[in-house]
Amino acid sequence: MAADPERWPPLPYAQWKHSCATLQLWTQVVGKIRLAQTPWQNHAWHVALYVTARGLTTSPIPHGERSFQIDFDFIDHVLWVRTSDGHFRQLVLQPMAVAEFYALLMAALAELGLSVRINTRPNEIANAVPFERDRTRRAYDPEAVNRFWRVLLSVHNVLAHFRTGFLGKVSPVHFFWGSFNLAVTRFFGRTAPRHPGGVPNLPDTVAQEAYSHEVSSAGFWPGGGGPVDYPAFYSYAYPAPDGFAAAKVKPAEAFFSKLLGEFILPYDAVRNAPDPERALMDFLQSTYEAAAELGKWDRGALECGLGEAGKCRVV
Repeated sequence: MAADPERWPPLPYAQWKHSCATLQLWTQVVGKIRLAQTPWQNHAWHVALYVTARGLTTSPIPHGERSFQIDFDFIDHVLWVRTSDGHFRQLVLQPMAVAEFYALLMAALAELGLSVRINTRPNEIANAVPFERDRTRRAYDPEAVNRFWRVLLSVHNVLAHFRTGFLGKVSPVHFFWGSFNLAVTRFFGRTAPRHPGGVPNLPDTVAQEAYSHEVSSAGFWPGGGGPVDYPAFYSYAYPAPDGFAAAKVKPAEAFFSKLLGEFILPYDAVRNAPDPERALMDFLQSTYEAAAELGKWDRGALECGLGEAGKCRVV
């Protein structure tokens, strides 16, 4: 049987790449607001956004004696700013320049008595233009954005289930607006070689802190240039152990990209599989096992069976 097109819709990058670029920059504006107000957490976990039943959220952000939250609603295509004392503002998501989106959002914050200052240069984008100077009118295709969110929701559920099979340190399932990907990361606990940095418009210290310990990380990326110009799942190890690139992984459509240094599984291979959730779980599990086995992780101490709803883990 074909996969449910509502849960695993087509997402050809070429057809929505301009809206995708818009959304990445808008999420950067919102993400940087969270970054500016939140104490630093290990591996920059404090900057990420989270998938919701309607879009993406910052979760509560502290501001003096109050808190506020910013939510992207990709059903009604509205950006909400809500405060803990019951006030709110909203912005309609529609084609506009990044400078206009930035100005409208900062004005909404000011109207709510929320004073926030951010670094306005986008991260992890080469030749980035500061938000307030990016006046080119940008595309926003509501239908394509809604499909992207539905993909994120389905992927989130699989990543969250995969996360339950690990007893060691593991990240939340979260959305990084810099690289524009949904990710989950498992940690061994052993310190890693110092990361070389070199990410466009990202301080080397941030990359070095993020990769301070050995990891196996996986997630979803909608595409956007380079050797993988289509939506895909990825999995990598840092540092990559000897033999990692040659490891046998599942499903058959997965391959190792030498240029990227990670395993890739095209989204369409999952979407068109008889059981998309199983195909994705096979990819996550097999690439993790390759990293853990070749990296000599203590798998017996770190792993457990996948969680079941309403059933306590037996110890």
